[in-house]
Amino acid sequence: MMQDIAGALPGYESFDRGTWAALRSNTPLTLSEAELAGLRGLQDPIGLADVSEVYLPLSRLLNLHVGAARGLARVRDAFLGRPAGRPPYVVALVGSVAVGKSTFARVLRALLARWPDHPRVDLVTTDGFLHPTAVLKARGLMTRKGFPESYDTAAMIRFLAAVKAGAEEVAAPVYSHLSYDIVPGEFQMVRRPDILILEGLNLLQVDGNAPAVVSDFCDIALYLDADEADVARWYVERFLLLQKTAFRNPASYFHHYADLAHDEAVEVARGIWSGINRVNLHENILPTRMRADVILHKDATHAIDRVLLKSI
Repeated sequence: MMQDIAGALPGYESFDRGTWAALRSNTPLTLSEAELAGLRGLQDPIGLADVSEVYLPLSRLLNLHVGAARGLARVRDAFLGRPAGRPPYVVALVGSVAVGKSTFARVLRALLARWPDHPRVDLVTTDGFLHPTAVLKARGLMTRKGFPESYDTAAMIRFLAAVKAGAEEVAAPVYSHLSYDIVPGEFQMVRRPDILILEGLNLLQVDGNAPAVVSDFCDIALYLDADEADVARWYVERFLLLQKTAFRNPASYFHHYADLAHDEAVEVARGIWSGINRVNLHENILPTRMRADVILHKDATHAIDRVLLKSI
């Protein structure tokens, strides 16, 4: 196991929540409680205090990074003797299953879109680049869903390359958590955003034999972290919530879990966590943590209590 995030990691400057909150400077709070309520996930009890103390300093940091990236692009365009462009800035958001990436990404997107100099912010999840269920079954990979080999990485790289090149419109496949599969013929259209947030499990993987990797097209990487015991507990709690809601839909891939007794459901969830998601965390996700530019650590209540900023 890598060093626990509660301590300082080599190459990072560590901030407790109060110190990080002060870095908000005068960034205004542009999100209301009603708007925040619409962005919350099933489990994540994020409040306006979290937005003010964690997300606003982060949005300010990203705003500064976007400005610097645009300045560098202007220098390159001036050298090449061509009109200045505004290449999309790509933010990678990485972390374990059940750590709260989806809520984090939605809130961050809402805040970044309220900065006047980059109002067009898109959010794409890497779920859409999973191979279809038929392909996974044919390759014997259904129990490896979410592992690097379960993704069409070449398609993801083509998508990012087109976005970074300033293509007018780029299509991303759409994934359904209800059917647990890619939706045939359905796409999310990305049209020259100022910022693209790409959320997923394995965005920071390195393959020495590949000519390019996903992170080559990302300008900054955020890693959402938590103690493993907390993430495992959140996974089980989420499974139990879904059992009472989404799994009740007869069209749900997991409908067969809907009528399990409580203890049986807990046992199933713990088995899925330990047999699949914990393995993926240890083999593929956690080892990439120190490739992130910013690490945000959650405590047992889902509140971010520490932020680490890469200093080298």
